Amino acid sequence: MTAARLAALGDPTRLRIVAALRSGKRCVCDLRVQVNVPANLLSYHLKVLREAGIITATRRGRWIDYSLDPGALEQVRATLVDERPR
Repeated sequence: MTAARLAALGDPTRLRIVAALRSGKRCVCDLRVQVNVPANLLSYHLKVLREAGIITATRRGRWIDYSLDPGALEQVRATLVDERPR
């Protein structure tokens, strides 16, 4: 799963989405303005991030709010940083 998450984070657009979500959940309309990509590409990148388990989606009426999964990012961080005592 970590390899899939790293692969998903390997795209500059997806990194911008993750950066935009660091301050809290956002709807697609907000993300589209912040990330500045066409709606169809934003949907594709959100799908990749969801399937990798990096973000979650919550329906709010006709809107969908996206947020980071902190556990997923912690797992990626732990994989990249050797946290064993020296």
